Amino acid sequence: VQLQASGGGLVQAGGSLRLSCAASGSIFRINSMAWYRQAPGKQRELVAGISSGGSTNVEDSLKGRFTISRDNAKNTVYLQMNSLKPEDTAVYYCNAFITPRGDVTVSREYWGQGTQVTVSS
Repeated sequence: VQLQASGGGLVQAGGSLRLSCAASGSIFRINSMAWYRQAPGKQRELVAGISSGGSTNVEDSLKGRFTISRDNAKNTVYLQMNSLKPEDTAVYYCNAFITPRGDVTVSREYWGQGTQVTVSS
């Protein structure tokens, strides 16, 4: 199972980006999915999460600017980021708990490779 993130880049303050993360491989079921970020010199932090049923949670300080969604048919999770600020600059990682076809009794955690988001002032 692999998670492939994309959509990062350089954007001016006030701009928008949409990150995508597609899961592939021997997947029986994708359970929760989430986005984390890690800025230079800081710990990785949760940005937003979404359950298999579509319930979402967004870190309080990001509510109103960031939205998480998923397309179960495409095994993909998205992060729409609007009104970006320089402090949003970080490497963004997707995360998922996935039940593989080989063992449907477990839910394993997987991480994507990270995608850089840089917001210039």
